[in-house]
Amino acid sequence: MHNQPRSLLLAAGLLVAAICVNAQQGPQPKLPTVQLTAGMHVIQAELAVSSAEQSVGMMGRTEMGANEGMLFVNQDSATRCFWMKNTLVPLTIAFIAEDGTIINLADMQARSEQAHCSTKPARYALEMRQGWFAKRNLKAGMQLRGGPFQK
Repeated sequence: MHNQPRSLLLAAGLLVAAICVNAQQGPQPKLPTVQLTAGMHVIQAELAVSSAEQSVGMMGRTEMGANEGMLFVNQDSATRCFWMKNTLVPLTIAFIAEDGTIINLADMQARSEQAHCSTKPARYALEMRQGWFAKRNLKAGMQLRGGPFQK
């Protein structure tokens, strides 16, 4: 008997959360940014920290600047997987270790539900326009600096 009200509250909370995510109208407003560097290349990365910010990510956006991206910041390192449902711009994702080292990169197609995962536990993920890393010859094993990667 005592679990029934708690179960109802939990179900109501989950329903409200689902409605909030589904009620997102248009793209996520621009988030606070941090400057990162990849060798001599400068990145202005929006910080997606909360679960709500990370759930929406780049969905609905139709453009992004040449050196703009989104850095997903997590509390711990784990295998991370991303997909592109409702994301309109093709992206490349870099899965990044605690110290800023790129673990692996994956090209992601717009509006795709295909999962792209880190090959090792990652604390961060950085989404940039597709081809951004390749055009600058940035690969796994290279290290990012700035923001959370300060030493």
